[in-house]
Amino acid sequence: MTHLFSYGTLQKEQVQLETFGRILQGEKDVLSGYKLNSIEITDPEVLRKSGQKYHPVLEFSGNDEDLIEGVLFEVTEAEILQADEYEVDDYKRIETVFKSGKKGFIYVGK
Repeated sequence: MTHLFSYGTLQKEQVQLETFGRILQGEKDVLSGYKLNSIEITDPEVLRKSGQKYHPVLEFSGNDEDLIEGVLFEVTEAEILQADEYEVDDYKRIETVFKSGKKGFIYVGK
């Protein structure tokens, strides 16, 4: 298992069921050094699943006082690939360390 940090629509049970076929298990965690912005989603399938035209997107700030709260989900390698399919091309996946000391993946703006 690996970890995937969600600060947005992947926390919605409906999105999890449609993307992964199950409700994900995870714990609250905090990411530092990033700020939230938003992007407009145009992918019809992502719009249908999330019900939101604008999704949050992480932008690196480098300031440790900038904190993003979210959930660090336990996922399989196959589910990481499913998450990649859900996230539109405006995002890229990178690995980082959270306040808990755990490593995991986040999606940031390209």
